[in-house]
Amino acid sequence: MSTTGDRPEDATAAMSACNRRVAVVCASVVVGMLGLAYASVPLYDLFCRVTGYGGTTQRAERPASSTLTRTMTVRFDANVGGGLPWDFAPVSATQTLPIGESGLAFYRVTNTSDRPIVGTATYNVAPEQAGIYFNKLACFCFTEQRLEPGESLEMPVSYFVDPEIIKDMDASRLSTITLSYTFYEVKKPAAAAAATKTKDTPTKPGQGT
Repeated sequence: MSTTGDRPEDATAAMSACNRRVAVVCASVVVGMLGLAYASVPLYDLFCRVTGYGGTTQRAERPASSTLTRTMTVRFDANVGGGLPWDFAPVSATQTLPIGESGLAFYRVTNTSDRPIVGTATYNVAPEQAGIYFNKLACFCFTEQRLEPGESLEMPVSYFVDPEIIKDMDASRLSTITLSYTFYEVKKPAAAAAATKTKDTPTKPGQGT
C-alpha cells in the first residue's frame, strides 16, 4: 500500500509540533530575561562598583597608604535633574593634588523653592577608566539630603586617587579627572531625611554628610 498520501499530513503535523516547541522556548526565554533583568540590578551595581564600569567611583574606608610626586587635577561638575528647584555648584572648580593624597572639596546647594525637599545625588567620573581608581572616603552623596525652603548647605566630599592608576596602561595617561554629581528629588525619602528639622538641628556649612 502506498504511503504517498500520508506524507503531507505527517509533514504538517511535524511542523506544527516544531512551531509549538519554538513558541514555548521563546516564551521561556522572554520570561527568563525579565527575571534576570530584575535580579541583575544589584549585581550590576556591584559590578560597577568593583570594576569602575561607567565611571563608577569607589568607596574607601581609609586613605591611600602612599603618595606620588606626580599630580592629578580633579574638576568638579554639578547638575540637577528632573526639574529639581535647587541651585547646585562646586565651591571650587578644580583641585590639583599629588596622586594618593587625600583631597577635600565642597559643593554648595540651595533650595530655591517654597517647600522642603529631599534630594539624592548620583555621581560618576570621566574618563570612565578612572572610576576604579577614584576613591571617596566621605561624601554627601552617601545619604539623602533634606533642605528647607531657602536653606543652603556646603557639603563636603573627601577623596583620593589610588596610586595604582599609574600601572594601568590607559588610565596612567590621565592628567585630569572630572567628578560629576547630579541631584534628583526623592519622592519617598528615608525616614531620617523625611523628618522635619528642629531648631536644634545644625544647618551650618559643611554639615551635608
